[in-house]
Amino acid sequence: MKVELPQPCPVCEAKAAEPLLAVEGRAYWRCPVCAARFLDPAALPSREAELAHYLHHENDPSDARYRRFLSKLADPLLARLGRQSSGLDYGCGPGPALAAMLREAGHAVALYDPFFAPDPAALAATYDFVTCTEVAEHFHHPAEEFARLRALVRPGGWLALMTCFQTDDARFAAWHYRKDPTHVVFYREATFRLLAHRWGWACEVPVKDVVLMQSPPGQGARE
Repeated sequence: MKVELPQPCPVCEAKAAEPLLAVEGRAYWRCPVCAARFLDPAALPSREAELAHYLHHENDPSDARYRRFLSKLADPLLARLGRQSSGLDYGCGPGPALAAMLREAGHAVALYDPFFAPDPAALAATYDFVTCTEVAEHFHHPAEEFARLRALVRPGGWLALMTCFQTDDARFAAWHYRKDPTHVVFYREATFRLLAHRWGWACEVPVKDVVLMQSPPGQGARE
């Protein structure tokens, strides 16, 4: 499999990515700067293939098990929010369970998803918090997506992300998370801490696979 060097990292944009491995006809790269791992851009799935895969997801807002899963992010985020905050569930999917949970806690939550809720008005506002659960691993252009997410957060607000952290390159080929054909970028805790440091934001990891980033109170949302 022929690959081109150097390969820029789609997360931190460093031009220093290195080949990681090739498996099942797909090449993966590692970034020594931000520690992200990512699929070769030539192998990214089409929009049609992504949608076909997403339509098989079963994310029922009334599913108690799914709610417990989302509570890993919801509980620490709710502990940090003021009363009646306004937020955006970015990448909400066809069954926005997290939005329902946050609304039940007294917060207003708008929805955006490029496939299931493609409302541009949701991206024209700013929010006290933006959630992004099991979405960042699907980003084809993560640096652009993170710039958009930052711009949606008000000064002092929160960006809350949940994605399965990658930790062991020796297990990467057999890792269930890699095998999802729509998962194309994989993060480590160090990846998010580096991004937050670059932005000048605070960064917390309250539990594994959950990152809470806070914009500085005096920072304009679109800086």
